[in-house]
Amino acid sequence: MTGWILLAFAVYMLGMIIIGATTAKKNKNADDYFLGGRNLGGWVAALSAQASDMSGWLLMGLPGCIYAYGTNQAWIAIGLFIGTVLNWLFISGRLRRYTIKAGNAMTIPEYLSNRFRDKHNILKAISAIVIVVFFLVYTASAFAAGGKLFDLVTDLDYHQALTLGAVVILAYTFLGGFLAVCKTDFIQGMLMLVAILAVPMIAVMLMGTGNIIPNLIDSGLTVDAKDYLNIFSVDGEPIGAMSVASQLAWGLGYCGMPHILVRFMAIKDEKELSKSKKIGIVWVLLSLSVACVIGVIGRAYLFPKVLGETNAEYENVFIEMIMKVFMEDTNLVFIGGLLLCAVLAAIMSTADSQLLVSSSAVANDLCHGVFFKKLTEKQVLVIAKVTVIIIAIIAYIIAWNPNSSIMLLVSDAWAGLGSAFGPTILMSLYWKRTNIYGAAAGMISGGLTVIIWDYIKFIDMAGEKVTLGTYTGAYSLLIGFFVSLLFILVVSLVTPKVDDEVIKEFEDVKNGNV
Repeated sequence: MTGWILLAFAVYMLGMIIIGATTAKKNKNADDYFLGGRNLGGWVAALSAQASDMSGWLLMGLPGCIYAYGTNQAWIAIGLFIGTVLNWLFISGRLRRYTIKAGNAMTIPEYLSNRFRDKHNILKAISAIVIVVFFLVYTASAFAAGGKLFDLVTDLDYHQALTLGAVVILAYTFLGGFLAVCKTDFIQGMLMLVAILAVPMIAVMLMGTGNIIPNLIDSGLTVDAKDYLNIFSVDGEPIGAMSVASQLAWGLGYCGMPHILVRFMAIKDEKELSKSKKIGIVWVLLSLSVACVIGVIGRAYLFPKVLGETNAEYENVFIEMIMKVFMEDTNLVFIGGLLLCAVLAAIMSTADSQLLVSSSAVANDLCHGVFFKKLTEKQVLVIAKVTVIIIAIIAYIIAWNPNSSIMLLVSDAWAGLGSAFGPTILMSLYWKRTNIYGAAAGMISGGLTVIIWDYIKFIDMAGEKVTLGTYTGAYSLLIGFFVSLLFILVVSLVTPKVDDEVIKEFEDVKNGNV
């Protein structure tokens, strides 16, 4: 049985590597490697953006939270859907135009530097450091998810599985660059959608709708089934405003995610962008809704097996559902293996994007943009590929602990990137008074707020030191985003105004004169 699963994985991963190898021939310069020559079609751009966004969190972290704590966790999905829609409607088009107008920027750090006429490359350095620091954590979450997947469905232990997944992701990212990542993400996005729709429907048919509530009740819920299914209830009590606000705040992160924003920059033209908006929004609506359903249906369908909270075991609910549906019939094992590849797809589609964005930040923005300005394009590409390997190794080390929570790792990285970049990107596109000083202050204050909020323990609570996040229950992104926004506004207003040339460029982008 394990052999058939491994065969399905091997076929899938070999296909991804082949795409990387064939796409490598099309990379003639750094623009091709980092941005695919700004030639993405609507379908590829949409599914690549959303697949790289959701990661193993969509099929493991989110369903696991619903499984363990109830539908009150669905506010995260609601926040993310709202954030996705706003990102496509208000950020995608203007960012694409602005990056073209501002010196044909290939990366987010380069765009910010060009947008604010950063002659000393301060913004490039700050934003590149932010990207590397938080993407290390984000990439580690993807590697950890891959390790858990292989560990659960094969004879490999967690560390062997972690190694295998990391090597495959590294291979096609290293070879093919941005275009390979986008093409593989398109395939992975389609596979994720098929699996996330098919598995819960089959589970309900096999279990019977009449058994859902009885099974939930018998599965060891700590509250009544009606409270478990009530989005406005936590532990039988009305959900708090801070809890709702913190979960909805996940949506604030979208306008600050470099691996998503870079897809907007790479879309071929306005016509393809319009198509991408519709496709991306529908994909997210379907996938987030059904991911929440999986947490509930999975709890009922897997009973009498109940996943415990140790080692974040509840994050395996979708994997366990696939195994129960398909692995008990030897004729269906290979199909089950292919559907398990959807989890692998969710993991790989995010990790590859993060590796690529991190490598571009180091090679193009730090090395070429700040320290060694005379580097040739060939040298930049070599540095980028070496950086992919180094970052993958560090993320691999971070993910070495098999008890790592995917949800926690993603939460920390999402908050850091969203707080540092979100307000800065938003204000750079919509407030012409924003200047270089405000942008720098916003990125630094946003990133530091998340680090202090989530990692520094200095508050006394029940006799022990805890973080502000633990003490208040507020998600760090909710705080960091508005701290960053405040710094941008205040610092921009008390420092010199921007030049007329920058104002004219802003107005040209606003009016579509690109």
